[in-house]
Amino acid sequence: MEKITLGPMPYMSVMPALLVGANVKGKPNYMTAAWATVACMAPPMICVAINKARYTAKGIDESKTFSLNVPSTKQVIEADHCGLVSGALEDKSRVFSSFYGKLKTAPLAEECPINIECKLFKSVDCGSHLLYIGEVIEIHADKSSVTDGKPDITKLDPIVYAQSAYWQVGMQIDKAFSAGKKYQKK
Repeated sequence: MEKITLGPMPYMSVMPALLVGANVKGKPNYMTAAWATVACMAPPMICVAINKARYTAKGIDESKTFSLNVPSTKQVIEADHCGLVSGALEDKSRVFSSFYGKLKTAPLAEECPINIECKLFKSVDCGSHLLYIGEVIEIHADKSSVTDGKPDITKLDPIVYAQSAYWQVGMQIDKAFSAGKKYQKK
């Protein structure tokens, strides 16, 4: 396989498309983000990178709480809208119905099958973006999206972001932490 160099860039092949929720000036606001991942297992933490200029960043800094909401592919239009329009210019509080969990300050989008309620653990200045690391306080899930007490990707039908486009999850090809057992040395 011939390799070429592409130069430095923040490239990951696929990422979840999420809605970051934060109260800003007393109102729920949602922005679309794809730069998010697990940060720690114990205690459970996740992180999301948000441009410093974003309206939602102000809300996280104010309340020290935020949510990550996993929209389904049925909500791609609403989810993308939340990334196209700034909450500083347009009230997005009615794009999704908001409810509040244990923290009482992180808006959760009711229409999304999974909502992750976070207390800000730390923010790290990475240059153009702040990396917000949140301790997971609670996960709220639609009953219909859960199998054996865990979110089920086939039932969630999450939006995947890659190559400046939205995608749908395909079929399972093997089991993690198991497929490699079939490896035979060359």
